[in-house]
Amino acid sequence: MAPLFALLAGCGINSGLPTSANSTAVLTGRIIGGQQPVSGSTIQLYAAGTTGNASAATPLLNAPVFTDSSGNFTITGDYTCPANAAPVYLVAAGGNPGLPGNVNNSALVLVNALGSCASLTASTFIFVNEVTTVAAAWALAPFATSSTHVGATSTNLTGLNNAFLTAASLADTSSGLSPSAHAPANAAINSHKIYSLADTLANCVNSNGGTPCSSLFAAATPPSASVPTDTFQAALSIVTHPSNNVAALFNLIPPAPPFTSTLATAPPDWTLAVKFTGGGMSSPTGIGVDATGNVWVASYFSSASQFSPTGLPLFPNGITGSGLAHSYGLALDNSNNVWIPDEDSASNVNGGHGSVSVLNSSGQSIAGTSGFSTSQLDYPVAVATDSNATTWVVNYGTSTVSLLSSSGTPLSSAPGYGLGHLAFPVAIATDASHNAWIANQSGTSITRISPDGTQIADFACCNGAAGVAIDQNANVWVANYYGNSISEISSAGTILSNGTYTGGGISFPQGIAIDGAGSVWIANYRGSSLTQLAGSNTPNPGAALSPAAGWGPDAKILLGYALAIDSSGNIWTTGFGDDCLTQFVGLATPVKTPQIGPPKLP
Repeated sequence: MAPLFALLAGCGINSGLPTSANSTAVLTGRIIGGQQPVSGSTIQLYAAGTTGNASAATPLLNAPVFTDSSGNFTITGDYTCPANAAPVYLVAAGGNPGLPGNVNNSALVLVNALGSCASLTASTFIFVNEVTTVAAAWALAPFATSSTHVGATSTNLTGLNNAFLTAASLADTSSGLSPSAHAPANAAINSHKIYSLADTLANCVNSNGGTPCSSLFAAATPPSASVPTDTFQAALSIVTHPSNNVAALFNLIPPAPPFTSTLATAPPDWTLAVKFTGGGMSSPTGIGVDATGNVWVASYFSSASQFSPTGLPLFPNGITGSGLAHSYGLALDNSNNVWIPDEDSASNVNGGHGSVSVLNSSGQSIAGTSGFSTSQLDYPVAVATDSNATTWVVNYGTSTVSLLSSSGTPLSSAPGYGLGHLAFPVAIATDASHNAWIANQSGTSITRISPDGTQIADFACCNGAAGVAIDQNANVWVANYYGNSISEISSAGTILSNGTYTGGGISFPQGIAIDGAGSVWIANYRGSSLTQLAGSNTPNPGAALSPAAGWGPDAKILLGYALAIDSSGNIWTTGFGDDCLTQFVGLATPVKTPQIGPPKLP
């Protein structure tokens, strides 16, 4: 396997809504544009929509509320929560941002993503400025198109609620500062980038809505797209097209910016990465997301980690024991159990040839103190769960795969499937027909094996296959570690790309995943960024959607190993070389988690 090298230290920078509604509370707050109070701004409290992504939000205030000359406002309990857990946000529209005379800047729209309606109390103070606005734009990008259209499907309230939690971690809802006082202590949030984008908006906010806003909207408009009409729409356009007019937008920052903690030069793009340490990570490898949005990470050096949706380590020192030993892979099943292959094991367990650890959602072993072990296992390095409650395990030592029941019993015949076909396999994915697709690191092929092992097919397509993923059209995408490219194969085995997809920052690609819209995402082991390619449902599959340097090179991912996409549209990447977990906020289209087989919209 590629990543068996010397290691480096250091790091860079409740689903468902109850039917009952809670009592209302008197709320106070202040609207500040840059560092100037906004008077006469119209305040509205919204509950996010539940009929689809970017569905119409519900205004909760029947009577208008306006800010006073100091930008202050009071909501005197004239609203009712549609449900206790309903995510709500506050919008300030229009008003005078401290200019002389009778001025109303109709392009001024500032937002604060507050969280669950039940969390609003008489002690809640709401501070709204450009910082809270851009934090909301990044976190809610998969769910919003404007200040009045923020929502998710009724089956993805978990993803929406977690996105609100992320926004409140990026910027404090009561102070308008970044990072938030509620951000996990192990999080490195690029607040300089947040303040820089806030300063870009401030040039328009602190105006009468004329030329400064026209300049912002023009720079924020990507090719063939609608021109934003207010500052929140502009922020959404920027973060959803993060390579568009980067320098021009950065140059809109005024000479004396209201937020001084800005970047010294224009960023490579407007993606936002948050880096997390701790949780017992020690050369992190495999990664997966459970149904609640918790992120699970396997480490090569015999530990597993669990992080909350905002990156808080739920086991400060990680999970050890339970057979965990030199792990490269991880997968979750339908019961949110975490399956981790252990490349080797104690000599009294399977002769030291490895086992599979299985942890429940509380981090407790359900596979005994040594994990599931069977003589079929021989240096297992990768794992994939299937929707029929079976689990595939890749044996690097014998170049076979084993199929296990939920209790760890081998369903495959000895010595495992694929003998004579597989060549040092390192990755695996399952399709909707329960077939396994295996990446052979040695040689130029991938292999498809039926669940009963009777049908095996090899497809010459690749060059050092290191990762494999299957999209919604049943096409198979392969990361070619040695070829610095991506291959695509149809479900019927037709080679659609024999390693011809390149660019977009691809550099020794390792991990690969598909998002809810079919875009292909790649973790580059020798690069410091992510690559995005157009999916099979587009006119030009495999086209690079990320810049030549990839997305987020300023995140400085060190030896990116694997990635996973959650139901909030965040991309989580493990850094094998720096013991870091990196979250790219709201960059992808959400997927249902845990992801088992091809991705589905949540």
